[in-house]
Amino acid sequence: MTRPSRFAATFAFVLGAAHAALAQTPAPARGPDYDVVIRNGRVLDGMGNPWILADVAIKDGRFVRIGTVTGSAAKEIDARGLYVSPGWIDMMDQSGGVLPRNGLAENKIRQGVTTAVGGEGGFPVPASGINAYFAQLERQGISINFGNYYSATQARVAVLKAFNRAPTPDELDRMRLSVDTAMRAGAMGLTTALIYPPSSYSTTEELIELAKVAARYGGIYASHIRGEGKEVVQSVSELIRIAEEGGLPGEVFHLKVAYKPGWGILMDSVRQVVEAARARNVDVAADLYVYTAGGTGLEATIPAWAADGGRDSLLKRLADPAIRARLKRELVTGSPGWWNIVETSGGWDGIVLVNAQNPANAKYHQKTIAQIARETGKDPADAAWDLVAQGTGRVMAIYHMMSEQDIETALRFPWTSIGSDAGAVMTFGQLDQTGLPHPRSYGNAVRVISHYVRDRHVLTLEEGIRKQTSWPATRMRLAGRGSIKEGNWADVTIFDLATLDDRATYENAMVAPTGIRYVLVNGAVTLENGAHTQAKAGRLLFGAGRVGRMQEGTP
Repeated sequence: MTRPSRFAATFAFVLGAAHAALAQTPAPARGPDYDVVIRNGRVLDGMGNPWILADVAIKDGRFVRIGTVTGSAAKEIDARGLYVSPGWIDMMDQSGGVLPRNGLAENKIRQGVTTAVGGEGGFPVPASGINAYFAQLERQGISINFGNYYSATQARVAVLKAFNRAPTPDELDRMRLSVDTAMRAGAMGLTTALIYPPSSYSTTEELIELAKVAARYGGIYASHIRGEGKEVVQSVSELIRIAEEGGLPGEVFHLKVAYKPGWGILMDSVRQVVEAARARNVDVAADLYVYTAGGTGLEATIPAWAADGGRDSLLKRLADPAIRARLKRELVTGSPGWWNIVETSGGWDGIVLVNAQNPANAKYHQKTIAQIARETGKDPADAAWDLVAQGTGRVMAIYHMMSEQDIETALRFPWTSIGSDAGAVMTFGQLDQTGLPHPRSYGNAVRVISHYVRDRHVLTLEEGIRKQTSWPATRMRLAGRGSIKEGNWADVTIFDLATLDDRATYENAMVAPTGIRYVLVNGAVTLENGAHTQAKAGRLLFGAGRVGRMQEGTP
């Protein structure tokens, strides 16, 4: 038997010493198993099921376990006695212009909204600038998930300006190219706002041609329809035709019946038209906000033809006594292609000035146009149109024109979702970018649950949550969102049903709701005990046409 070499003996000694040293060195401290665990909450999955008592574990922005969670977390939230739901989705948002300047979207987050789909008026940039727009939002960060439509009116104005005429075949091709560019950049579809000039100058046939382009990229056609009063059924039928012949889904923005003689009648007629279309395989649905007053520019009281050529042309016409006389007559007789919002509001007593865009006229805020007319000794039409002419921006008004009965009826339709028609604000407690003080900016999402679920029992809690979570996510093809399910993005709204209250009113519109305790966006705590944490974990939501990209991701 050979003796071990001196080298082997030395090696054995060193190896033994190393083992001893390792045995004495403590193992590295183990990190937490999860980023966030929400414990003991009443978990609503968002798909219409009853709540379950469970913990919810989140890691790397996604739900990873629902049930009994025994591991540790960097952040623990005790949700005992609270409801834990998927983050709420705003289907008719107006935040596109403000998010590049302030991405916090605090009035949205404090309502429990984690995802917003904007674009009634399109992007704040032309089609060629959408890639850069998305890149800026990605670079700066946003607190909500955000996607946006492109507007057919943007395509029209780029070619025809604000003139009321049909495009030539060459001009229509240029409009198609704008839509194609926008869809490839990630627009979620095509929108119109057909009560407003110059959008109202678009024909049905023109819109079908543009919709066909959006359809090639999996887009949706969504519209503030041509009329929401006595002609609402015909206007919904026009949207259905555009969707059907364009080959894409159709979405009615802020569904309403703004016509008192039709309250309690026309909303069911809308249902029949929509459900007949769905029965023949047309993918049409609607969203709504839950207030009986709408809000828009006071210029909507002027027959649309007067705006042909743009604002300067409108002001010149308003200054002409003969044209004013004609416009007043048309308030009574009607005007082709114009929705008479004065009639739908029951007259000038139903229209309230809320933003005169002129310090000299601010004294008239919260007064009806009829009151202002009496105080100034003017005809109501003259009072309204003088305010429009004197405004340095878009003069805004509240229009009292809907009924609670119709809101409740529309909420019960299984194919309706919730949209605020309001944007994120630059500064919390101030106006959104539309310049319109309306309680929907601060309370719409909460009001669905506090008023129509808890107080009035119009919807069950499970259905009220479904309408703001899994249904809009399914509708907009938002993969991995809208439900609490392992693998999905961890957007969460935690609320106390007993104290939930929208609080904002027409007279005091910019008030935070109560009862929203926590909001998480992609796993990041963004609202904690009513305070925004400054987190910007929101992601951009792209339409399916975005070239070379996943639906969600870095531009």
